[in-house]
Amino acid sequence: MTKPDSSNGASASNASNDGTATTEQEPTLLEQMGGLSGLVSATLPVVVLIPVNNVWGLGPALLAALGVALLIAVWRIARKETLQPAISGLVGVGICAAIAWFTGDAKGYFLYGIWMSLLFFIVAAISIVVRWPLVGVIWKGINGEDMRWRTVAPARRAYAIATAGWAVIFLARFIVQNAIYNADNTTALGVVRILMGWPLTGLVTLLTIWMVRRANAAVEEAMPAEEAEAPATSSPAASAEEAIRD
Repeated sequence: MTKPDSSNGASASNASNDGTATTEQEPTLLEQMGGLSGLVSATLPVVVLIPVNNVWGLGPALLAALGVALLIAVWRIARKETLQPAISGLVGVGICAAIAWFTGDAKGYFLYGIWMSLLFFIVAAISIVVRWPLVGVIWKGINGEDMRWRTVAPARRAYAIATAGWAVIFLARFIVQNAIYNADNTTALGVVRILMGWPLTGLVTLLTIWMVRRANAAVEEAMPAEEAEAPATSSPAASAEEAIRD
C-alpha cells in the first residue's frame, strides 16, 4: 500500500504561508506616504522657517529649514524607514528654499507648493472626467495590479470619489494660500500651510482608504460573477464531452 505523499501538502502549506507573508508585508497607503510621522515632520521646516526669518532674516531661515529637512531625512534613513518620503521631502524643501532665495523673499518658499496644488487639482479633475480616476491608477500601479477595476462601475465610482476628495483639498490650498501670498503676509502663510497640510491630508487619506476598500470589494464581487457567466463549452473537457455526444 502506497503511503500518501506529504510533500505536496507541505509545499501547498509553504506556498500559502508565503502568500500570507507577502500580503502582510504589503505597505498601506499611509505607510507609502511616510506614515503619520512623515506627514507631521513635513511641516517642521516651515515651523522653523517663519520664526527664524522674522528674527534673523531670509538667509538663516532658509539654512535652518534645509538643516531640519536634512536631519529628518537622516533620521528616517537611520530608522530604516521608506526612503522615498525622506528623499522627496528633502528635495522639496531644497526647491522651495531655492525659489525663496531667487525671489529674495521668505514668502517665495511657498510658491512651489501653491502652484503645484493647482497643477494637482487640474490633473485630478481631468482624470475623473476621462474615467481614469487618479487614485485608482496610482494605487493599483503602486501595488503592481492590473486595471480591471475600470470595467466595474462601482469600483470606478469609488476611486472617483477618493480622487475628488484630493482635488477639493488641492483647490482649497491654492485659493487660500495664493490669496494670502498676494496679501504679503508670510507668517499667516506659514500658519495656513501647516493647518492645510497634514490635518487635511490625514482626513482625505481616511476617505481614500475607505473608497479603496469599497472598490476592492466591488471588483471581487464582480469578477467571480463574470467568470460564472463564461460558457462551459470554453473548457477542453466540455468540448470533448460535446464531441462524444455528437
